[in-house]
Amino acid sequence: MSAFNEVPRARKGVLRHQAHRYGESERGVPLEFYGPDTGPVKVLVMASMHGDECDSTVALSEALRRVPAEALANPVILAVNPDGVLQGTRCNANGVDLNRNWPAANWSPEPVRYKDHGHTVQDIELSTGSAAGSEAETRHLLALVERLQPHAIVSLHTPLGCIDDPDDSELGRWIAAETALPLVPDVGYATPGSFGSWCAEKNIPIVTWELPTEPLPAVIDSHVPVLMKLITGTHPVGTG
Repeated sequence: MSAFNEVPRARKGVLRHQAHRYGESERGVPLEFYGPDTGPVKVLVMASMHGDECDSTVALSEALRRVPAEALANPVILAVNPDGVLQGTRCNANGVDLNRNWPAANWSPEPVRYKDHGHTVQDIELSTGSAAGSEAETRHLLALVERLQPHAIVSLHTPLGCIDDPDDSELGRWIAAETALPLVPDVGYATPGSFGSWCAEKNIPIVTWELPTEPLPAVIDSHVPVLMKLITGTHPVGTG
């Protein structure tokens, strides 16, 4: 591990890292990532697969903007689902829940139901796609993962407030300890066609980092320093 000098506060308002384009969304919005563009890499860190969970993008951007370019050791995707972020929807522009569109053996054509923020009944329906892997965002991310060959993936979501790690990995335990969030083996319900299901079939360790339902300034204060260690590789945990 090596230390780095954080970007001065007066300069952190602008994202100065070079963007690498890995495709386009269904509406033609560039899909971009930052950091190393060839693999293998230690950890791929990503946010906003669900567009209505954009606090994850803000927190990850805050971490990225504090880190100088030469210290960025791991690739970062700020928004897997930019169409959803722009429209404020969980789904992409085609009405598909991208986290149920992956070509895993458990993919299902049946609609997925989710609950609105602050509610408890899962009664809002979204499509899982016309077929597994039907969406541009899914196909391009799949190709990027194959290109970068990450030893592990960390995917940021909200608002369950936990670290979901079915492998009980050292990386998951470290994130849980640093953030004071509970470490759980699953989120408590079935997720057919999820990114996690696909990663498991490909033997790619994945940690789902569910940010808590706290005011954004509190999330930034408690989670951004951990994200900075993760994306700079200055955390004390090996990833394979």
